[in-house]
Amino acid sequence: MKVKVDERGYYGSFGGAYIPEMLYPNVEELRKNYEQITTDLDFRKQFESLLKDFVGRPTPLYFAERLSHQYGAKIYLKREDLCHTGAHKVNNTIGQILLAQRLGKKKIIAETGAGQHGVATATVCALMGIECIVYMGAIDMQRQKPNVERMRILGAEVRPAESGSKTLKDATNEAMRHWINNPKDTHYIIGSVVGPHPYPEMVARFQSVISEEIKKQLLEHEGREAPDYIMACVGGGSNAAGAFYHFYDNENVQLIAVEAAGLGNDTGESAATTVLGKPGVLHGSKTLLMQTEDGQVIEPYSISAGLDYPGIGPVHAHLFETGRAQFLSVTDEEAMKAGVEVSRLEGIIPAIETAHAFAALNQMNFNPEDVVVLNLSGRGDKDLETYIKWGKY
Repeated sequence: MKVKVDERGYYGSFGGAYIPEMLYPNVEELRKNYEQITTDLDFRKQFESLLKDFVGRPTPLYFAERLSHQYGAKIYLKREDLCHTGAHKVNNTIGQILLAQRLGKKKIIAETGAGQHGVATATVCALMGIECIVYMGAIDMQRQKPNVERMRILGAEVRPAESGSKTLKDATNEAMRHWINNPKDTHYIIGSVVGPHPYPEMVARFQSVISEEIKKQLLEHEGREAPDYIMACVGGGSNAAGAFYHFYDNENVQLIAVEAAGLGNDTGESAATTVLGKPGVLHGSKTLLMQTEDGQVIEPYSISAGLDYPGIGPVHAHLFETGRAQFLSVTDEEAMKAGVEVSRLEGIIPAIETAHAFAALNQMNFNPEDVVVLNLSGRGDKDLETYIKWGKY
């Protein structure tokens, strides 16, 4: 099955650009120029050089022997937690800061939930000497204090979003408002495969380095480019989009996307969009989102600050609608237990977002020869306070 964005920015029936008139010039400028800029030879050289020498790519594809024994398959971990800044987010921010420079932008804004995208944005702004403002939900600022301070040390201004649930959705709302009021000199670095076209496809392309490397590395490990399964957690879905990207059209590869079920999908405290959502428009694109009968966004909940978003990116909505990817959901408790299990089995403390993907291993039925790649999207340093509060280790 072909998974490709069309010229209007749609993946099947999801996508597009539903934006206020004030934002039209910004988004249109991006749409008209991003492809030409990002395929330019000088851009590619600078992008690839920074990924290698600044970010530390390629990240290892690590055979997790004890985890493999536990779950009866050959499980490899794509070590995005070893990227500079501690997660995959920096792949995208490197690409977008180079794009912003070529568009002549002087200021950067971003939204962040778990803080990893905010840190990655603050990092590249420091690298390039560009002013940076990051919007973050007030509740997320409390539960991700180390990342807030990292952003501030890097020179970014962190502005709390005090409306709604005071989490990622509200930070995105505030960043959008800022962009409407400062359209000419500011570029908005969106952190996931969400927002108006061309953002979902652009972010996915910058993150596609993950699956590009998986193909080469798996050839070395297993003598083949494609695994049987790729697993990744999904909030908005950028790490999953990057891990899936070069395997979309290979239907022998099963794509497993894992959402946050919070306290349970029947409790009203969940962020599992494919279970609870229906089509609607959120932050500039048509996608699946959690909403009331009259279209009001339902506040999501997850113990993970990076997964409590009420929608998913339009590419993931398309993958779900067509059945190309299987979507599973995992509760807070299951994710936390999985995070500790991976720490004990492999000596790697994963981000709580990633722990959701590990928890879904319990829902799988592997054969011993199955090759499974799980995208280890971030490290758990930022989540130590949450692990400590949970306390069952």
